[in-house]
Amino acid sequence: MKTRVVELFAGVGGFRIGLNEVKLGKNGKAIEKPNFDFVWANQWEPATKEQEAFQCYKTRFCYSDKNIKEFSNVDIAKVNKKDIPDFDLLTGGFPCQDYSVARSLIHEKGIEGKKGVLWWQIDEILRVKTPSFVLLENVDRLLKSPSKQRGRDFGIMLRCFMNNGYAVEWRVVNAADYGMPQRRRRIYIFAYHSDTKHYNKIKKHSANDIIQKEGIFAKVFPIKSILITGESNVRKYNDLIQVSNEYKFDFENTGFMIDGKITTADFDVKEIKGITLNDILEKDDIDKKWFLSKNQVEKFKYLKGSKRINRTASNGHKYMYSEGTMAFPDNLDMPGRTMLTSEGTVNRSTHVVKDAKTGKKRFLTSIECERLNQFPDNWTDTMNDKKRHFVMGNALVTGIVKKLGKEIRKYLETE
Repeated sequence: MKTRVVELFAGVGGFRIGLNEVKLGKNGKAIEKPNFDFVWANQWEPATKEQEAFQCYKTRFCYSDKNIKEFSNVDIAKVNKKDIPDFDLLTGGFPCQDYSVARSLIHEKGIEGKKGVLWWQIDEILRVKTPSFVLLENVDRLLKSPSKQRGRDFGIMLRCFMNNGYAVEWRVVNAADYGMPQRRRRIYIFAYHSDTKHYNKIKKHSANDIIQKEGIFAKVFPIKSILITGESNVRKYNDLIQVSNEYKFDFENTGFMIDGKITTADFDVKEIKGITLNDILEKDDIDKKWFLSKNQVEKFKYLKGSKRINRTASNGHKYMYSEGTMAFPDNLDMPGRTMLTSEGTVNRSTHVVKDAKTGKKRFLTSIECERLNQFPDNWTDTMNDKKRHFVMGNALVTGIVKKLGKEIRKYLETE
């Protein structure tokens, strides 16, 4: 039987593209390897009427009227979790938010998360559906948030996993360290339920061995060495409220939790020569709309240049704001920088490249943005260029998921 997958916060399908090694067919439909069976996906963007990301996902993966029910375009908070089809692997790239919790005044024994925080929807799905495995992605600042109580938010997440019967591994991965075209650092979280054979196999090993040798990230993204930096235990807290109020911990870029016991570590990377920005550039004639005007060139020179500016904080405190120089244009012999949702606008973080044919400065094209995340060319051509840049700024590097998927398939074959 195929492994059944649910994709939450699906965007334009990054997890599915990685896990099923997708190509784009001439008819505009995805051509997928049958590695995993995606039985349901949810994508809802509250800030837009058009729902461009969902429409792109549906256009690529809806092959006939028979699988139309697999695509959900409603607020996940309004979905009855019991109505989600049974599945084995939960995937999703969820927003980094404030996860603080409190006791409900109406239901005195209940625990409430902050309204609108999507983590609580994941927690409810884990509680109701109990999938064997979970693979999630987030920004790496999740480990340090909030600034006034470092580690609290990730501690709340780990306690939720523990409450639902899961062991958890995590790793901050810079895609460029492992041969991919973007210097994009993201945290990947892999969890497995205590009912699985994999859980019972892993629990026989020490945390050190799991982080360095036996865990999924150790196998897929090898490291040279680790340094255990700390241990903690979220089980000793009475409930999530106490975790929210009291928990602090210095999480490092990798670690492991089982039965509430947390071990975190720092590590050195075994770097692999990456794909460069030059490798992903289009080599044919580029549409003139992508080239910078003289005014834009001058604006970028200022934005990317070094500067020291006197500023006054809201409390009246005066301080000196400074920024260092950024390459202008970007260095083509390195992987691209982290792409943001503002890509393609006149913004300090935007890539500017020297065109291969004309030598003139220009923005990245929509196809080049897709290539930075290892999406098929023209995957997002269901929407306008501004939105194409935006969704790619939100997306993940699919090559990371592809590598993890191969290892997850091994685990599932033994279940």
